[in-house]
Amino acid sequence: MCFFCVSYFEESIRQKMLESSEVKMYQTILFDLDGTITDSGSGIMRSILYATEQLGWPAPSEETLRSFIGPPLYESFLHMAPSAEAAQQAVGHYRAYYQRKGMFENHVYPGIPEVLIRLKEAGAKLYIATSKPEEFAKKIITHFDLDRYFTGIYGASMDGHRSKKADVIQYALTEAQLDPTKEAIIMVGDRNHDILGAQQNGLDSIGVLYGFGEETELQEAGATFLVHSPKDLGAILLRNS
Repeated sequence: MCFFCVSYFEESIRQKMLESSEVKMYQTILFDLDGTITDSGSGIMRSILYATEQLGWPAPSEETLRSFIGPPLYESFLHMAPSAEAAQQAVGHYRAYYQRKGMFENHVYPGIPEVLIRLKEAGAKLYIATSKPEEFAKKIITHFDLDRYFTGIYGASMDGHRSKKADVIQYALTEAQLDPTKEAIIMVGDRNHDILGAQQNGLDSIGVLYGFGEETELQEAGATFLVHSPKDLGAILLRNS
């Protein structure tokens, strides 16, 4: 169930949410990367097309390409590959293009740097928890000069043993020595696996609708909050930091 649906254009709803005394105080915030901090669609989709071309597969539809953004890569390729081995080959081709070019065919969403700056000034602890391989995530965050805002950057392992979002979140909590039973921690992401992964680790969540997930997807996953823009994201987090 979604408890709060916030739109930039729905001022009365936003104001009601901001004035609510029931909202927790979040001093620790985990952010997804793709579709939350950066608009990575172009680089990801070009990497997928490169992989399918190398394997002689039919070109995926735009809908299929967009569905790859966010979830674990291997699992996404399994839906179109004839075998698990072929899916793993596709991952290899994808990464070859992505490391060379795709990760930088990307940009930070307008308004996100301002939100990060204000959160840091308010004393919040910020982390990245992404299904993207950790070494790629670190390069992207550094490339866009955002590393100064994050206490830690955590992601999937290259060998695939840590790829599900719930596992990545658990890994981030363990490595950063964060305990959701002792402090209010929230996960921010744009796809259902971000929301479900948060729930499995005892965290509240914010589903962002400016990324690649649909509103229904995030509502059905049970996002604690929904926001339509980085401005609204900041309104929730800064209200509670």
